[in-house]
Amino acid sequence: MLRSVPAERRTAPTRSTAPLGMRLPLVAAAVVAAGLTAACGPSSEPAGSSAAATARQSPSALPTDTASATPSSEASPTASASPSASASTSAAATPKGSSPSPSRTGTGSGSGSSGSGGTPTKPPRTSAAPAPARGPGPGYDSSADAQKQIDAALRAAKADGRMVLLDFGANWCGNCKAADKVFAQPQTSALLGASYHLVKVDIGGNSSANSALLRKYSPSGGTYTMPVLVVVSPSGTLRTDTHVTGNPPLTAEGINSFLRTWAS
Repeated sequence: MLRSVPAERRTAPTRSTAPLGMRLPLVAAAVVAAGLTAACGPSSEPAGSSAAATARQSPSALPTDTASATPSSEASPTASASPSASASTSAAATPKGSSPSPSRTGTGSGSGSSGSGGTPTKPPRTSAAPAPARGPGPGYDSSADAQKQIDAALRAAKADGRMVLLDFGANWCGNCKAADKVFAQPQTSALLGASYHLVKVDIGGNSSANSALLRKYSPSGGTYTMPVLVVVSPSGTLRTDTHVTGNPPLTAEGINSFLRTWAS
């Protein structure tokens, strides 16, 4: 017959003979494993299939925290801008047409310098004197149209107020050559250019037109002593005729005095 074993003896757990120091790590590992199983749940995929499952997930399955964690700089007003973006923002913030005020290096007070307001000052305008009239060279041009030259001189005289000096002479005349030398001197040339339009008329040849001009502007007739100097006003009025009054001394002093006398 079999003898019944008391219940106390059947249920009594067998005590491990392992030391206490070896049992504690095992207990800790069991606790960690149990916590991971409770947090993630048991996996039905075989080992090594988790990476493939993650790759198969669509972008829409990504957590919203991941999408919001990488906003573009265009959507985020607080995104840090690059140096070029900062420069563009600074340029856009500056009003159009404005520029940083440069430091002034100094202002001058002399001619052509800037005034107190920084605007360049212009010298006052002065009325320039009329350019000297251009006179003919020495000698007499027998081929020239003397009447046209006189008409042009009278028009110019009306415009600038100068007198018209008619010089009737001949290239073979010694007194005419002496007068030409004086006319070429600087002082006399300046007087002529400032106050007269000079027209030289050849009466030493056979030009009947030039002889008629002589009689027109010196109508006293008789024998003419060359050169005959006639001063005519811009309006065409005769002022003096050396065929009547006589020639001045054909020197610089004599001709200059004559020119100053009839210049106005």
